[in-house]
Amino acid sequence: MAAPVPPLSHEAIVQDSWSRCRAFGLKHQSVPAFDQLPSAGIARLLDSHHSLVQTTHQEVLPYYENILSNSNCLIMLADNQGQVLTSWGTQRFIEPNLARGFQAGASWMERSSGTNAIGTALACEQAVHIEHDEHFLKANRFMTGSAAPIFNAERKVIAVLDVSSDSYLPPSHTLGMVKMMSQTVENRLILNLFHGQHFQLTFNTGLNNLDSQWAGLLIFDESGQVLSANRRADNLLGVRLSRVSVESLFKVSLLELLNQPDGLPFSLQTSGRNRFQCLLKRPKQAPIQARVFAEAKATEPTVAAPTAISLSTLHFGDSRVEKAVRQAERLLEKDIPLLIHGETGVGKEVFVKALHQASSRSKQAFIAVNCAAIPAELVESELFGYEKGAFTGANQKGSIGLIRKADKGTLFLDEIGDMPLPTQARLLRVLQERCVQPVGSSELFPVDLRIISATNRSLREQVQLGRFREDLYYRIGGLTLELPPLRERSDKQALFKRLWEQHREPTQWAGLSREVLELFDRHPWPGNLRQVSSVMQVALAMAEEQPVRPEHLPDDFFVDLEMEPLDTPEPLGIDLNDSEALNRELQAAGGNISHLARRLGVSRNTLYKRLRQAE
Repeated sequence: MAAPVPPLSHEAIVQDSWSRCRAFGLKHQSVPAFDQLPSAGIARLLDSHHSLVQTTHQEVLPYYENILSNSNCLIMLADNQGQVLTSWGTQRFIEPNLARGFQAGASWMERSSGTNAIGTALACEQAVHIEHDEHFLKANRFMTGSAAPIFNAERKVIAVLDVSSDSYLPPSHTLGMVKMMSQTVENRLILNLFHGQHFQLTFNTGLNNLDSQWAGLLIFDESGQVLSANRRADNLLGVRLSRVSVESLFKVSLLELLNQPDGLPFSLQTSGRNRFQCLLKRPKQAPIQARVFAEAKATEPTVAAPTAISLSTLHFGDSRVEKAVRQAERLLEKDIPLLIHGETGVGKEVFVKALHQASSRSKQAFIAVNCAAIPAELVESELFGYEKGAFTGANQKGSIGLIRKADKGTLFLDEIGDMPLPTQARLLRVLQERCVQPVGSSELFPVDLRIISATNRSLREQVQLGRFREDLYYRIGGLTLELPPLRERSDKQALFKRLWEQHREPTQWAGLSREVLELFDRHPWPGNLRQVSSVMQVALAMAEEQPVRPEHLPDDFFVDLEMEPLDTPEPLGIDLNDSEALNRELQAAGGNISHLARRLGVSRNTLYKRLRQAE
């Protein structure tokens, strides 16, 4: 599986395009040819792309109707030969002598129309923004345009979506919008192709962007083979997905994945130890509702559902976490910014939510922003808001932005080390002046908010590398609080029991077995609390109403727990029903279940069950 090809820079795209235009024999004064199809050819063209046009028109554009509110904006859909299929919006800005180029059947390939958004996007197979003077032909320099190719499940370009205007289009906003639109078209084509007949896995970097068009999308069958995926899935996983097994992508068995609750978020870890939030959607079928006749056992205790974690219960005896809580409490009502540092999954957002709930701002908004999740092209408009009509795709009512939504409350900037440098400069101004200036506006809006930031990186190192502003670093880091990784915490056992309480069903009261608690205590937990939550949910689903035992734990739990031996062990030929022999070999293996299971040629779960039966 080859990794996705890195995108070309904007300068390289334009230079390469101009070189191609010269090779085609074009000159700056050449007139666009457009190679217009005859009427019969247009009819065949539209008929062959009927599904694509209908999907875009009926299932995608309604979600982006704000683009059409710009009176000088035209959206065009073309096929993979650059031939216009249809358009939406106005054509009033088009030069009259070039009007034929915006009609169905006209071609915008570079050989006939020079450098342009549609033709150049097809040539380099990536999204592009072409300014007025970047068009090779002077005749086309009355407009600007952004275009993004649309790929099918086989990663072949099947079409291109373009937004053009004669006015200035801010490259970042317009390019970000057309990328999102093309991704939406791709997603809808994939979903429509399979009609809900197979499993659908949606995944992204955080819970707050799982429903985004930028989420990864996988379609796989009951054997675990990936049937289709969108390009975002390629980018998130770092591979091109083509007929691979879902088990080779994530550290999870197919059975464990299929046992995940439908419609409820859960986390998965890749082989590279990246962790994603996920949603599983099962094939469409009428669910069978089984009637339960058995009554609840009178001996089963009823335990009230645990309440949300408060500031006082963030720690269970660990001195480092207790110190962080104590320091945060002292600054609870002070106008001193906090910077939370810790590995991914240590509970930074849980910590900040608890701070918000304990403060006088608890009844006001808590706005969490994952700076790494927002596309770079849209981050400024998302954070600072924008004036109506500030850019193509801007809502006619404008947007107040996430910072102003947090007014009187708390703004949590997670993964702030991933914030683009231009956005860092604007954020610094907000922190200094306590005012927000929306994109496209000259007006300043005062804000009263508590800003808390978090990162899993060393911002000092980022400053030295020139990737993070030094002045912003000192502005957000009034006090830096360190949350230790789970493997270093001294209160792990209490945490495990707390998470069991949090995730169990009311009828699951048997608890965690002694063996599982010992395994949990030995585990390095590279995914920290987030990983524990995922393992706990899977284990409870497998154990049902029995105590959680080692055989109920997912396979990838053991991968991190025990290192593979350097030498291949000699196979054993003992009878699995011979309990004495099994226990004797387990003692000889130093209690290493994985080592013994490999020598016996069985899975860990099988060996655990055999040992359990021998007790």
